[in-house]
Amino acid sequence: MTTQSISVPDISCNHCKMSIEGAVGALSGVDKVEVHIEPRTVDVEYDDQSVSIDAIYAAIQEQGYEVATA
Repeated sequence: MTTQSISVPDISCNHCKMSIEGAVGALSGVDKVEVHIEPRTVDVEYDDQSVSIDAIYAAIQEQGYEVATA
């Protein structure tokens, strides 16, 4: 399992949290996802043989949130 913390500057409320957790959690290979409103991060534990970090970024972006990759 791989664990990654992703910065998502647009996270501001529980709706954001539920939206992102639902989308990322639905991906095959994602074991655990937790959104933190402060400090605006998404912690993901996933099998990198089943799902790519780019697919996780895409799931977040499809919900309308930008991922800070720098």
